[in-house]
Amino acid sequence: PIEYDVSDCIQNGDDVALALIEEMTKSVGLMTALVTAMVLSGATPEGWPVYGHDPGGARYSPLRDINTKNVSQLKRAWVYHTGDVEPLTADAPRGQRKTAFEATPLVIDDVMYFSTPANRVVALDAGTGREIWTFSPWTKRKRPAHDRPSRGVSYWPGNAATPARIMAGTSDGRLIALNARTGLPVPGFGDEGEIDLRRGFADRFPQANYDVTSPPAIYRNLVIVGAEVPESPGLGPSGDVRAFDAQSGKLVWRFHTIPQPGEPGHETWQGAGWKDRTGANVWSIMTVDTERGLLFLPVGSPAYDFYGGDRKGQNLFGNALVALHAATGKVAWYYQFVHHDVWDYDPPAPPALITVQGKPAVVEVTKMGLVFILDRLTGKPLFGVTETPVPQSRVPGEETWPTQPIPMKPAPLSRSSMTAADLTTVTEESHRYCADLLATLTNRGRFTPFGLTPTLVFPGTLGGATWSGVSFDPEHQLIFVNANEVGAIGQLTRQPEGAPNAYERTSPLGSYARFWDTRHWPCQQPPWGTLSAINADTGDTVWKVPLGITEELERHGIHNTGAPNIGGSIATAGGLVFIGATSDERFRAFDAVTGKELWAAQIDASAYATPITYRTREGRQFVVVAAGGGGFFSEKSSDSLIAFSLP
Repeated sequence: PIEYDVSDCIQNGDDVALALIEEMTKSVGLMTALVTAMVLSGATPEGWPVYGHDPGGARYSPLRDINTKNVSQLKRAWVYHTGDVEPLTADAPRGQRKTAFEATPLVIDDVMYFSTPANRVVALDAGTGREIWTFSPWTKRKRPAHDRPSRGVSYWPGNAATPARIMAGTSDGRLIALNARTGLPVPGFGDEGEIDLRRGFADRFPQANYDVTSPPAIYRNLVIVGAEVPESPGLGPSGDVRAFDAQSGKLVWRFHTIPQPGEPGHETWQGAGWKDRTGANVWSIMTVDTERGLLFLPVGSPAYDFYGGDRKGQNLFGNALVALHAATGKVAWYYQFVHHDVWDYDPPAPPALITVQGKPAVVEVTKMGLVFILDRLTGKPLFGVTETPVPQSRVPGEETWPTQPIPMKPAPLSRSSMTAADLTTVTEESHRYCADLLATLTNRGRFTPFGLTPTLVFPGTLGGATWSGVSFDPEHQLIFVNANEVGAIGQLTRQPEGAPNAYERTSPLGSYARFWDTRHWPCQQPPWGTLSAINADTGDTVWKVPLGITEELERHGIHNTGAPNIGGSIATAGGLVFIGATSDERFRAFDAVTGKELWAAQIDASAYATPITYRTREGRQFVVVAAGGGGFFSEKSSDSLIAFSLP
């Protein structure tokens, strides 16, 4: 590998080192006209040029060297250690996000690019794992104390006059453009290669988080970014989405995720509830229909997540899928999944662009465990949706929406309520604990709002589905999605006069308590995590299997419990679905048609990331996943990026 850290070269003005980097990376050959054209139009057959493989996020690879007949022979080919690992201490609270290595790498012309939990960007030889260059954004700045994930970077292929660039966001709210061959910041982009996204957005809220956790979207010469903003208090930085010129860094357009006075949708906010409202942001991954010039935004919940007495109304464009004309930022259509959210049920997943009976569609999976399949051009549900009456809040000042949209198809991914008959029996101890806990809780069915007394909400804030999203096999018209069965516990407690929020979600078990026992085994009967295949043409569930195991219970003869999971799947032309995601530290391959588990490997820590697959010039197919652990479900952390291939 190159022995110079690129950021050190910049800081030290080491011209010799920079020249060496330039010379040694000429052979990488990123900027061929062929690669440029293929990335602009979609995915390259051999590589993985976009987070979702193609700009529409189907996460499907046409490679078939690894297939149902030989996948059982997969072995580790190489491992790269980032060095960015901060293990959880023994007394760390459950859910602390140390490390959270959730990145999905890109592979273009045999070079792999990814981000680490510390926002470093790394380029590797995709065939060997050999380091080519690294870049750190912290040579001139102090890294923020808060731990946020970094789910990847984006690749802009450049043009005849401009080399390819890697676009990366940071946890302090910057957008950085790097030369793809050298890893150096591009001087002509923004201010010496970076844009301070907080400027003009978070100036009045200097203590508020404003960070970029997901890779930007790329459309032609635009780089399009959202951000993670605070979920509490209710007032703070804007969640607007912006598009910048990929060459100069100049602002091209800005989309108001909370409509301003005079804009369509503003009428869904009563009084001044819209003003300075934070949330309603796009922290997840956006997708692009490059043929039609449409950009798809999964817009999050308005803050504060669990009480909306100061933001009465339907609250557009919160909790909606918004389709924009990518070139201008103008709205093409929108569809709201939750009206006036008080559950933190923001759409977490990348909208996946698929086909239904030969016509363009988009699928969004939700924390509620509901699957919405919409016409891609109009936003109209393809299988029907019923506005269903739901339980109403009893909290003073709150006005929840009387109905919520429930799809007629596909079937929900997870349960939506909980009774004593559903309690776990995996051990007597777990059953007793959970029965006692359930007796203290109120649940009135789907969309039960948190009340003034302890409340059980099912599914909880970790789903259902999560930011993992779906993968799609166009050969078999199958949508693959993993889901959790984990409830949430909480109650709303009145805060002192003048507090930022009138009510806060609290609980004797913690402010974000889960409905599980002292071992963190969910309190309902297994399965606790599932993987499903849905026929896109009919909306029917083709198969549904437990995803993951519980080691201790396996030793006592209780098998296939499923496990809490965060991290996505990919599908391949080899008839396979690859997924890590589970808290049991396994990486698996399933038969796409039957759901049968064909292969599983013990890995260094749980893989809370979406894997990729690609083939190098030498003709060898690899499957790669980040195994970082940490996050919400695991104490164990790792810094491993693991590549598998056939012997």
